[in-house]
Amino acid sequence: MKLSTPQKTVANDPARFVVLCTGRRFGKTTLGIRQLFYNARMPDQNVWAVLPSYRQARNVWWDAVKHKAIELNWAKKINEADLSIILKNGSKISLKGADNRDALRGAKLNYIFLDEVANIDKQAYTEVLRPTLSDTGGRAMFAGTPKGISNWLYDIYQQGQDPTEENWSSYQFTTIQGGFVPEGEIQQAKQELDQKVFKQEYEGTFENYEGRIYYGFERQHNVDDFSFEQRQNIIHIGIDFNVHPLTAICFVIKDNKMYVIDEIEMYGSNTEELANEIHNRFPGTKIIAYPDPSGRARKTNSPKTDFHILSNAGFVVKAPSRHIPVRDRINAVNSKFCSGTGERGIMIHPKCKSLITAMERHIYKEGTSQPEKNGSRDYSHISDALGYATSFLFPITRDYEPTEQHKTWKVRI
Repeated sequence: MKLSTPQKTVANDPARFVVLCTGRRFGKTTLGIRQLFYNARMPDQNVWAVLPSYRQARNVWWDAVKHKAIELNWAKKINEADLSIILKNGSKISLKGADNRDALRGAKLNYIFLDEVANIDKQAYTEVLRPTLSDTGGRAMFAGTPKGISNWLYDIYQQGQDPTEENWSSYQFTTIQGGFVPEGEIQQAKQELDQKVFKQEYEGTFENYEGRIYYGFERQHNVDDFSFEQRQNIIHIGIDFNVHPLTAICFVIKDNKMYVIDEIEMYGSNTEELANEIHNRFPGTKIIAYPDPSGRARKTNSPKTDFHILSNAGFVVKAPSRHIPVRDRINAVNSKFCSGTGERGIMIHPKCKSLITAMERHIYKEGTSQPEKNGSRDYSHISDALGYATSFLFPITRDYEPTEQHKTWKVRI
């Protein structure tokens, strides 16, 4: 099986435990299959590839492994049920899923290739797989794309970087170094993804997210005491309809960048009062609003929706027909704060203290990918106000969109 130069470097490493961190589509599967057959070439070897799930093992690896065994004319018996191949020399190659930990116990293995390690529970290796190598003095390779510094892949990568660890070594390669993805495709991804996601997914680096939702924001780069004309032709407003507080962020667009010039937080208020406040701050100005899509629904105590109220106040209302997924909304904001090319597309005036604080301190609920909403200071409302506007104007995905294009929401009474 022909390998690229980086793949050869890893494959020829004599260390007992080798860690490989790469960008997507580097060719980890190709390398892994090569390693299975290389280590099974000697008689009576027991060789495994372990993936996060049985389904991944079957869907991603199984057909390629079978094809290689048949191509080499090494196969004696192929078992479709348990994803194993007995070779003519008595060796056995098996594919396993780490989601069924008990099924991994009790074996004596000569070699294990673990793929997508960041998605495998650490205990599946330390408590189950590692002991299977003890009797034989077996070897292992750990491959995957990083998922931050709190993941165990980061720990074993650092172990491989320690010159005092004679049994361990580790490598890091980018997607482009793998040679399987055209450079143009990678450049396109660099334009679409925010900087940290691009570095993690395509450069294979360990990015420290620290639980922050808006990690693309950096005060020294995204906050600026820029000058702007108090009277603008068009003011754009992102709105979150929560009552405590009712929140809006006000910005202008210039050269495809968002310049946030003001913020509004009104406790115990309503949409009519918010509209009046916006007109008071920006009299005689065209207002384009990007509200929470839930404002389309009627309230039980009023025949009018929030969208009706804004439209009757003279605002142009723009919103998708249904909610954009939270993850997509967050990704759009991070990408606009700092793109994969390092471009800063959102600038915030220092007077917007609540928004700045929210961007620095809004975090995910511990152990989840859900934004925290009930902390001592709820940052979600002003964050959402920014997110509704940014994801509408500068989306990085269109999976949420209906078949028709976005429409300006207008009401005539």
